Amino acid sequence: MMNNLFSIFDPLCMMNLPLNWLSSITCMLLLPLLYWFIPSRMMILLNFILISIHKEFKTLLGSQSFKGSTLIFISLFLLILFNNLLGMFPYIFTSSSHMTMNLTLSLPLWLSFMLFGWMMNTQHMFTHLIPQSTPPVLMPFMVMIETISNIIRPLTLAVRLTANMIAGHLLLTLLSQSIISLNYFMILLMLFIQILLLTLEFSVAFIQAYVFSILSTLYSKETY
Repeated sequence: MMNNLFSIFDPLCMMNLPLNWLSSITCMLLLPLLYWFIPSRMMILLNFILISIHKEFKTLLGSQSFKGSTLIFISLFLLILFNNLLGMFPYIFTSSSHMTMNLTLSLPLWLSFMLFGWMMNTQHMFTHLIPQSTPPVLMPFMVMIETISNIIRPLTLAVRLTANMIAGHLLLTLLSQSIISLNYFMILLMLFIQILLLTLEFSVAFIQAYVFSILSTLYSKETY
């Protein structure tokens, strides 16, 4: 039962080519083309969201940040958001529900932040290992705890996104499989519940993309 349930997340192959991973770059191929068309309501809404996120990222990074440093986090937000939304449609592979993709996004970012911080601002990075007003007796333990929490950051970013995307898809799959043995009234009730869950999943897709990008921004802020 569990094998059949989780098989909806398997990256199937055609002719020994994992073509379903192409859904991850579909947004990169189609989105730039919309720039040349007359702005629609959706593009105006997208521009409004991006400007708001840019202002928030700029505030979090502070005045000491490099010019254009928010672009990488806005691009990360868009990539995760479009992959989350594409996974809500039937028969489209949800690449953001796999640790393979999520670790590929979080691990290089975290590693680049750490290398930059320890090479350019070594003293500043040491100060982050010991919070203010820490008793001298607890300093070795605080250094150990802060080091462990720092190391597991890319894993927590990837696991958070993977678990949230898988949970909603599994719940919708379980509800859809139970409709067959229900009467007419219960089928209507189950369809109404599924519509509510689908609406919730769309909001989760936005929230998880925002959380992933905002945490990456905060991690980069600690390196300078």
